[in-house]
Parts: sequence; structure tokens; C-alpha cells
Amino acid sequence: MFLFKKEKEVTGLLIKHLDIVDECLTTGITTIQEYLSGHLAEAKTLAKQVDAIETRADLVRYDIRDKLYAGAYLPRLREDIYRLVESVDEVANAGENCCDFFLDQRPTIPEALTVMFVSAARESLGIIKPLKHSVLCFLKGECPIEVSRQHAREVGLKESDVDRIEWDLTREIFTLTDIEFSQKIHLKLCLNAIAAVSDRAKNAADQLDLVILKSMI
Repeated sequence: MFLFKKEKEVTGLLIKHLDIVDECLTTGITTIQEYLSGHLAEAKTLAKQVDAIETRADLVRYDIRDKLYAGAYLPRLREDIYRLVESVDEVANAGENCCDFFLDQRPTIPEALTVMFVSAARESLGIIKPLKHSVLCFLKGECPIEVSRQHAREVGLKESDVDRIEWDLTREIFTLTDIEFSQKIHLKLCLNAIAAVSDRAKNAADQLDLVILKSMI
């Protein structure tokens, strides 16, 4: 009964952590949209909120680690569960880094590419929605294992969608004739920061799949 109580506490913290990461990425999308709309003051304020939200996620992650050290879950699952938490936290970190790139380095986005950059940000940072759904499906036990795994695979498909957007936008960047090559490189680095969020989400989905498989043993 004592162990079961610890597991319930960890599950509650995992759900709380997911909610905070979701808030972090959702605020991140708005931050980037405000920046690309030319509203720098609003974007700066939102970027500070993203930093604060990500810090909150870290604090919950530390709480989860302490609960796992105290003996929650079976030994064979503890490490993998914490790796899952770390991988989800890395998604928030990537979102924070992305916002920091925009507000620290202030990339100049050509008007012809603004819509594509907005689309890239929405798709990449928006990947938190299917990732959150897949993890919650497993944690709450509200759907069969195979359904949870299917949701995890959907994260991978969405990451592939972001890759296609990244490829198209990269081509557009380097075929522009009215900007310097140095600006093209800066735009590509900016795009890399955006796409890194979906890459981290794909890693988290893979880690979830491993936890699911081990929980079935």
C-alpha cells in the first residue's frame, strides 16, 4: 500500500509536469508569433514568462526524481520513467531556447518568409499536444497499451511533418536573392532552433514507448 501511494504521488507529479511543459510551449508559440508580427515588447514579456514556466517544470522534475529515489515504482522501471521525465523536460528546454534565440539574437525575417516561419513554429512547438496526450493515455490507464503506443507513433509522424516544413523553408531561405549569405545562415540557425523542439518531442515519444514495453514485462 505504501509503494502504491508513492506511485500515485509520482503519477500526479508527472501529470503536473506535462501540464507545465504544455503551458511553456503554448506560450512559446505566442511569443514567436508576437515577435514575427513586430511586437517586440510583447514578445520580450512572453519570453520571460517562458523562462519562468520552464523553471517551474524543472522544480517538478526534481520532485519526481526524489520520489523515485524513495522507492516509487519497480526498480526496473524507475530509471526509464525518470528518463521519460527528462526527455519531456528537454522539449520545454528546446522551446525556451527557441524563444531566447528570437529575443536575444533578433533575427530579421524577410516578409516573404514570415508566414512559413509562423507555420514552422506552430507545428514544431505544437507537437506538445500529441506528446502530452500519448503520455497521459499511458499514465492514467484510460486506453489500451496499443492505443498509447499509437499516439506515440503519431508524435513521430508530426515530427516528420516539421522536417518537411524545415526542408521547404531552408530551400526558400537559400534561394532568396535580395539578402546576404550571412543573413541566410542566421535564418537557418533560427529555423534549427524551431525544429529542435519537435526533435526532442520525438525522442520523448521513443522513451515513452520503451517505458510501455518494460511495463508489459
